[in-house]
Amino acid sequence: MKQNLSALFAGSLFAAGLVVGGMTLPSKVVGFLDVTGGAWDPSLAFVMMGALAVYGVALRLMTKKRPAPVLAPRFQIPTRSDLTPRLVLGSTLFGAGWALAGFCPGPALASLGSGSLEALLFVPAMLGGMTAFRTWDRWDQRRQAAAPAAQPELVPVPTRRTAA
Repeated sequence: MKQNLSALFAGSLFAAGLVVGGMTLPSKVVGFLDVTGGAWDPSLAFVMMGALAVYGVALRLMTKKRPAPVLAPRFQIPTRSDLTPRLVLGSTLFGAGWALAGFCPGPALASLGSGSLEALLFVPAMLGGMTAFRTWDRWDQRRQAAAPAAQPELVPVPTRRTAA
């Protein structure tokens, strides 16, 4: 129950930050990504830098004073082994969708409260894409589990004859 309330609080705080920063407006995101159109809007970069600064200071203070987070057994520090081709491809698709629609999931959900037509169209499409991926991923995992283990091909090793 504590974790659910904590997640609700953190999500609400995140949504409020998106609204205050203007990041629920697709025009802001598109304006930031339009570096050659003459109407570049750097405000998204300032919102990101502000968020990173607050996160960096908070993380530094928390990890110095606590051996573990309040609601978890240990701090989760990502490692380089987390970088997989699947992650890179997914990040690329996420970025392309963000550039095309002007929304990513957080701001889209926060924009639902305003009744924005763009959000009302985007969120069901996003949920449909998530459902399609989950369906495909489950099918792929079952297919891989059912496939017989590949036997390594035995290749004869040439021998070297020596003169006696």
